[in-house]
Amino acid sequence: MEIVLSVFALLGGIGVFMMGMKLMSDGLEHGAGKGIERLLGKISNNRFAGFGIGTAVTGIIQSSSATTVMVVGLVNAGIMTLFQATSIIMGANVGTTVTGLLAALSAFKVDAYFAALAFIGVFIEMFSKKEKLAVMGKILSGLGFIFIGLSLMGAAFKNNGDLNNAVSSLFSTIDFPLLLVLFGIIFTGIIQSSSAFVSIVITLVGAGVLPLEGALFVILGSNIGTCVTALLASVGTTVNAKRAAAVHLLFNITGTVIFVIFLWIFKNPIVRVLESLIPVPRFQVAVFHTVFNVGTALLLLPFVKQLVAIAERIIPDKHTKEAESDLKLKYIDDRLLSTPPIAIAQLKKEVKAMAELSKLNFTRGVKSIIAGDLSAKKEIFREEAEINFVNKKIAAFLIKLSSVSSTASEEQFIGSLHHVISDIERIGDYAQNFIEETEKILEKKIIFTDAALKEIENMYDKILVMFDVALDILMTNDVKKFNEVATLEDEVDEMKRTYGDNHIKRLNEGNCSVDSGAYFYAVISGLERIADHLTNIAFSIKSPSGSQREAMEMVAKEHKG
Repeated sequence: MEIVLSVFALLGGIGVFMMGMKLMSDGLEHGAGKGIERLLGKISNNRFAGFGIGTAVTGIIQSSSATTVMVVGLVNAGIMTLFQATSIIMGANVGTTVTGLLAALSAFKVDAYFAALAFIGVFIEMFSKKEKLAVMGKILSGLGFIFIGLSLMGAAFKNNGDLNNAVSSLFSTIDFPLLLVLFGIIFTGIIQSSSAFVSIVITLVGAGVLPLEGALFVILGSNIGTCVTALLASVGTTVNAKRAAAVHLLFNITGTVIFVIFLWIFKNPIVRVLESLIPVPRFQVAVFHTVFNVGTALLLLPFVKQLVAIAERIIPDKHTKEAESDLKLKYIDDRLLSTPPIAIAQLKKEVKAMAELSKLNFTRGVKSIIAGDLSAKKEIFREEAEINFVNKKIAAFLIKLSSVSSTASEEQFIGSLHHVISDIERIGDYAQNFIEETEKILEKKIIFTDAALKEIENMYDKILVMFDVALDILMTNDVKKFNEVATLEDEVDEMKRTYGDNHIKRLNEGNCSVDSGAYFYAVISGLERIADHLTNIAFSIKSPSGSQREAMEMVAKEHKG
């Protein structure tokens, strides 16, 4: 019965540890979201820069699997090349070693001190009204839970000879390098976290139930097992995204094979060196894990092009004649959901791209009316179909993103984007209406006066300015430009009233027909509504519904605070 209770305690410790890892990772991810975004914005074809970015990003979010899945998503979206992805993946393997070194600290009997952070962190998160403090609370509670988990795992082996003997017997049975490597591969693949598995191995070595020489081979296997997450994430992706996952696997297999051979031949000298230089068994494992990952990266970094070439040969392009839709998203991919701050950054780019499409169609539609030309009809309908497609896809992505985001600001932003994409889609509809109006105008041989055309052009120019200002506010959160948008909207409203009065004067003077007046008024009314939608987009950064009054009140409140 005692061994059963100890097994439950061990499993509970693993569960608490992994929950702590997730909490800390989520907190660090949200707290450093802008930093990660800036790092990824510096992606270039410099392999050393890519390696540094991969190391830094993984060091922040403490998950090489999450970084690799994110990279697969960026490659799938066409934002990152396979060459760039390869160097970042190499860096990710180095960044993940921080967790092992952190877990090794439990050897110094600091568990109780770090465990207290769980209480402090939870207290801060529960009662803090400031988002930054709440994120800090999540990081602290995660760190505390990590050490509580490590303590529970270690306690499961204390004073329990049966459990110790059972685990020791297991590793004695598979005490053969390749079997130990296989063990590491399988169990890391099951829990899909090399950081967590390495920490478990460190605990086993610290408890004396797993010999150091066996642990080293298990650690090597864990680096292959962690590839499972990226391989699963590559299912259903583009050829290059599959190749990115293949590069991850190739890199880890190559490094593991080299180190297994070296360790197999020089096992005893290596163990003696580790034991003589590092007296603490847990740190012996953590340091070996770090040396392995850093060594593999340095060894293979000069061969990035060769790894890419091998991946391209393993997964060739399949030129099929099957019809593929030209409609696709440019910046977002479901695999980015594993890192919400990056998903949000890419989402903003996707929304801006959708808005640019809408602006392009708006321009075509108004110019068609002014010129009395239907040559842009095909392009307008094609772009409108793309706008509708992107609108539906972004809406679906927002729903998924809302289930993984955790901060109040993220929730507010996601809520506002639902309204923003609806406003952008409506602007696209008006652009299509303009080309349809042009069709009817030409069919009925209706002619606008030069004055009427000039008035339409004036409103069009004003709204083009509004487009740029509204999108700039959306992308930069620059509330200082709220007054500029509000002024532009008032000017457009005044234009509509003035031009409506001018139309009545022209009608009374016999300078235009009743039919032409009806179409003219429909056009300026459509332009005025587009200005309303642009105003909603601008003010949505503070008011999800785009309410100008509510947004202004929030800014005033924040300013007072």
